[in-house]
Amino acid sequence: MTPYKALIIGGSAGSFQVMVHILSHLPENYPLPILLSLHRLKHVRNGFVEALSIKSKIQIIEPNDKEIIKPGFAYLAPANYHMLVDLDRRISLSVSQQVNHSRPSIDLSFLTAADAYRDKLVGIILSGANKDGALGLKRVADLGGYTLVQDPNEAQISTMPNGALALFKPNQILNTQGISNFINQLKF
Repeated sequence: MTPYKALIIGGSAGSFQVMVHILSHLPENYPLPILLSLHRLKHVRNGFVEALSIKSKIQIIEPNDKEIIKPGFAYLAPANYHMLVDLDRRISLSVSQQVNHSRPSIDLSFLTAADAYRDKLVGIILSGANKDGALGLKRVADLGGYTLVQDPNEAQISTMPNGALALFKPNQILNTQGISNFINQLKF
């Protein structure tokens, strides 16, 4: 496998427990940066990072605008902000209009991360109630990155995984444990 430089995960309704499972199974010295673009309530500013961090051995942070992406951290898109990845691998935050009725937009996070990391990016789409992320995940694939989709039969809400599967064939379709195992076996 190609050595990867970053991992991006998108999810919406039904993805929280999957995300907790994935984060709880990562070692504390996990060497890749992880970008998390998860739909969340825009008016609830506190508690999400803390809830994800309870079982995580890696530090989860809501980044500041223009923050440099560093290995070993999970960057969670802040509530009501798009989280974009600049070509110099810094995070840009934006309050531009919603995309797919969402801010953060999973598509915007994935599209910009794909352009920044190209074939060194792993993209994963989890459970969700709309098709946000499908175009972005396809862009990851188009630029040579590795793509995974949560098995729609396992997803609490299959609209998001099925949206990606309707556009293209990802490298793998896996259940929660399979996704976690894959992430832990990546080459760096």
